[in-house]
Amino acid sequence: MLEHLEARRPEITRANDEVLRRVKSAQGKLVGVKLAREVLPGMDGRIILHAGPPIAWANMAGPMRGAIIGALMYEGWATTPELALALAASGEICFAPCHEYGAVGPMAGVISPSMPVHVLLDEVHEKRAYCTVNEGLGKVLRYGAHSEAVLQRLRWIESDFAPILDAALALAGGIDVKGIISQALHMGDECHNRNKAATGLFLREIMPHVLRTNFPLEQKIAALEFIKGNDHYFLNLSMPYCKLALAAGHGVEQATVCTVMARNGYEFGIKISSSDRWFTGKANKIEGLLFPGFTMEDAAPDIGDSAITETMGLGGFAMGGAPAIVQFVGGRVEDAFRYSRQMHEICHGENQAFTLPTLDFMPTALGIDIRKVIATGILPIINTGMAHKEPGVGQVGAGLVRPPMSCFKAALEAVASQAEVDLLCHAPGCSRFPVHDAEGATR
Repeated sequence: MLEHLEARRPEITRANDEVLRRVKSAQGKLVGVKLAREVLPGMDGRIILHAGPPIAWANMAGPMRGAIIGALMYEGWATTPELALALAASGEICFAPCHEYGAVGPMAGVISPSMPVHVLLDEVHEKRAYCTVNEGLGKVLRYGAHSEAVLQRLRWIESDFAPILDAALALAGGIDVKGIISQALHMGDECHNRNKAATGLFLREIMPHVLRTNFPLEQKIAALEFIKGNDHYFLNLSMPYCKLALAAGHGVEQATVCTVMARNGYEFGIKISSSDRWFTGKANKIEGLLFPGFTMEDAAPDIGDSAITETMGLGGFAMGGAPAIVQFVGGRVEDAFRYSRQMHEICHGENQAFTLPTLDFMPTALGIDIRKVIATGILPIINTGMAHKEPGVGQVGAGLVRPPMSCFKAALEAVASQAEVDLLCHAPGCSRFPVHDAEGATR
């Protein structure tokens, strides 16, 4: 396959240069918190967005099923888990990837029409990206929990928290998420599984504007306490920034750089800039550290859209700048350094906006090139949480995982054969998105 592309090397190099130019020039300003149906086209029907590539209800992992059950009750489309389960299996609900709607979601990644989403704006390329509000840890929707307490928290986010934050952002004129990421990388974060510094920086930026809103003081304090008590809050800002920047680099003909990596607990999917196709393979098991009382048998396969951070050179790619992360995902500090250096071997370039002080301010690797993945045999490294395979149990640990090589082989085969680009259907309701497996079959 690589030999067939050799004659096109100059054109591919220029295309990949253009992808990185666009990605690096993208900005990311948080400008609002709105209901999904207000800002995501096509979200006005019975539709539920989810993490990863397209998937049928029958193949969904426990956490995703549980989250969808919760979303159906949250929307009022079902009154009990049993009725929600029957509705989800009936075919009356359209399930679609967050990525096809310019959105991303951690773990199950479920977004329903009434859920508030962060709205990020790239003024350079006039694009927007979206992500829900991070609920915190424990029994939360993204791990499949759907108890009344979970639903009450979601309703509070919709009724109290989102309007306050939206008003504060209007007063602030938006907040620069890209700038916070750049600072946080110098403070021990990698902006995927460690967001302690970034969340603190965000809280410092938003706090005075929250206090200037006209909401009751106790509601404003509750909103600020909610952010303060959740070190992972910023993940749901880091992810849409990465989506926004990579979307700017999508759509460059002949490019071989990845613009999406995502997982749904059943399959791992990637996209490259020059194609709207999903290239998929079986989602792998995560290797790492388990919380007391759990075994590897309890863990679901790799799940979530949060690998968009690694696609952007953060997360596992930036672990060398966040050595404390190894206490969470396993391994040693020298492993984190090695991973950050190794990722440069499979990337087209680097991002001078994001540097790692512990590695002499080395820029993060940027632009996963499927040709280099195949040529070197090195797969992208992703750090991630482990979800319990049953809905609602929650997180059982954290660790490291790599994509299946079959995704990259399928993508390279498509590039080598100059396969025609499939156009996405943007019609509201049940869209169908092309998915290509390792054998090149469309389904």
